[in-house]
Amino acid sequence: QVQLQESGPGLVKPSQTLSLTCTVSGGSITTNYYYWSWIRQSPGKGLEWMGAVGYSGDTHYSPSLKSRTSVSRDTSKNQFTLQLSSVTPEDTAVYYCTRGLLEYDYWGQGTQVTVSS
Repeated sequence: QVQLQESGPGLVKPSQTLSLTCTVSGGSITTNYYYWSWIRQSPGKGLEWMGAVGYSGDTHYSPSLKSRTSVSRDTSKNQFTLQLSSVTPEDTAVYYCTRGLLEYDYWGQGTQVTVSS
């Protein structure tokens, strides 16, 4: 059973960089042909896919967030990370890490991130 767990600060100040880590257990992030994504849900809005890292280390980003988003991985720790720069209160959301690129079969429980001074 694959399990994902998000970790990171729950409060970030405007203009700073939001950094989250997803720790994966029960499966390797290098297993063919899986992708590992970050998805968020802002208050009153739907799910928004942000970006992903693939089994071979390739990355993919939402065009609307590409200029501010970076997804990377640490294969030795079986983790992947999200960095979102220059945050504003509009980036306040529950952030999820998931397995998949277009469809998602495993999800973390989600972590609330609030952007506020």
